[in-house]
Amino acid sequence: MMLRLTSGRVGSLLTRQATLTSSSVRMASHEVSEAADMSQPMYWDRADVPLPDRAYKDVLTDADRKLKQKEKGPWGQLSKEEKIALYRLTFRHTYPEMKRPSDEWKTVVGGIFLFLGFTGLVVWWQRVYVYPQRPRTFDDDWQAKQLQRILDMRINPIEGISSKWDYEKGQWK
Repeated sequence: MMLRLTSGRVGSLLTRQATLTSSSVRMASHEVSEAADMSQPMYWDRADVPLPDRAYKDVLTDADRKLKQKEKGPWGQLSKEEKIALYRLTFRHTYPEMKRPSDEWKTVVGGIFLFLGFTGLVVWWQRVYVYPQRPRTFDDDWQAKQLQRILDMRINPIEGISSKWDYEKGQWK
């Protein structure tokens, strides 16, 4: 019996392994994303590093090549749009675009409120369905009766609560 159970487990593990291997081969035939070659210079838009390691556009179109040739001449002959296009060949964003605040804080605040709301629901559910009823000794009536009992029995009359009660006048000292 034990041997049959073990061989069944081994068989299922081998079948599962074969299934995983065949599916990974199938997945490997589809290229999901290309890996970045980290040995090559990278382009990064960073305000603290004004000149990235390489230009934003590596592969230039014919119009871009003509614009690069025109760049070698006098810059006074370039139009404003051509200067902006030349800038965009080298850099993706300007400093104001890099420093522009994002709306990520809205997502963070929304996530915090969602977490707090869910936590509140869990606490409410526990208070209603999990925790037992509040003990009757917490009620104000019970505590008043207990205090009166302590005073009537004159418990700890030297330093305790009974020492602060004036028994002749019937009030606190």
